[in-house]
Amino acid sequence: MLKADVSVVHSLHLPDQKSGELLRFSREEVGWEWLSLVVHRLGPGETLSFETRGEELGLVLLGGQCVADWGEGKVLAGGRKNVFDGLPYALYLPSGSAVALQAETLCEIAEFRVPSTAPLQPRLITPADIASNLRGGENASRQIVDVLPSAFPADKLILVEVYTPGGNWSSYPPHKHEVHNPPVEVDLDEIYYYRMKEPNAFAFQNLYSSDGARSSILKVRDGDAVLVRDGYHPVVAGPGYDVYYLNGLAGSSRSMMVTEDPDHVWLRSSWKETDARLPLVR
Repeated sequence: MLKADVSVVHSLHLPDQKSGELLRFSREEVGWEWLSLVVHRLGPGETLSFETRGEELGLVLLGGQCVADWGEGKVLAGGRKNVFDGLPYALYLPSGSAVALQAETLCEIAEFRVPSTAPLQPRLITPADIASNLRGGENASRQIVDVLPSAFPADKLILVEVYTPGGNWSSYPPHKHEVHNPPVEVDLDEIYYYRMKEPNAFAFQNLYSSDGARSSILKVRDGDAVLVRDGYHPVVAGPGYDVYYLNGLAGSSRSMMVTEDPDHVWLRSSWKETDARLPLVR
């Protein structure tokens, strides 16, 4: 059982080609309201089924290819070898839905769940549906991939992939989303799920409260998940190691209204150009 105040959940790091769960935690286990996450690995020919009752579900294909059937016929989904090999396929399922997946190749799949009873429609998201853009400047440049943006017809869940070149800062200037005060800020729980190409790769994430009373620096590696409950939460990638993270967000409003740390907003005016290494995926 996980502690209710946990900030980091570590991957199990299964041996290569071995199927199973790489990571799992429920919102009840970590003591918050909205988000649960499971990361699955399927071997070729293996199947996995999902049902949604009182929840909405977002599945992001981290790597590999599978056949998905959610009652509208079998559809081939996926294609990138891993998260650094291209844009994703994803599947959104509202409450009262079911899907069966059969792996064509070794597949890794991130499963996000959020409480919901909204009567919406299942939908497959392909790379052609996804917008990618560059954000920030200088050594705070990164690539943003909107998988389930706030404009997508879901109830609570937002999903975003972020690519940060080695040595760069991300989620910067630091921002927070801890109070429901639209249009300035909304209250969102957030998961950072990290993947890295190199076995020695790492990043640091600084979690600090808006009143300055709490601050911690977390060292994260491939497969780790960081739970952001409140406060500011910037990230820096270790030099030489490109870093990917998948953000799942849900809360009081389905939007990305945030407040930036006023001590660091001035940095925006100093940026002259975007890091030439971007985009990391196309």
